[in-house]
Amino acid sequence: MTILDMFRQMGLFALLTMVMAVVPLVMAVVYVVSPTDRNLALMRPVSLAAIFSTLAGLSSGAMAVLRFVARVEVLDRPAWHAIAAGSAESLATIFVGFGCLTVAWLLVTLGMRRSA
Repeated sequence: MTILDMFRQMGLFALLTMVMAVVPLVMAVVYVVSPTDRNLALMRPVSLAAIFSTLAGLSSGAMAVLRFVARVEVLDRPAWHAIAAGSAESLATIFVGFGCLTVAWLLVTLGMRRSA
């Protein structure tokens, strides 16, 4: 399974949580272009929303994996493959979310340096 296959198999909620993770990145670019106190003040609640969205996406994926485990009678090799794939999809939301937040706050640092 490739990474693109994994993204294609993700549910709508997981994809929306990753889209929410991109919002602080866009806000950080806005701050770099125009480093105002207002833009910096908006960055904080947008970042918190992305963190909560990322954690919600992770827990949603974990619940789906656990539901699958509860329904399976025998945990044979194909079942373990499905569990591994579902867990990887759950972790993808956290990878994208925190990766975007890292880049966003590095851009904010650049914007703060520019405004000084």
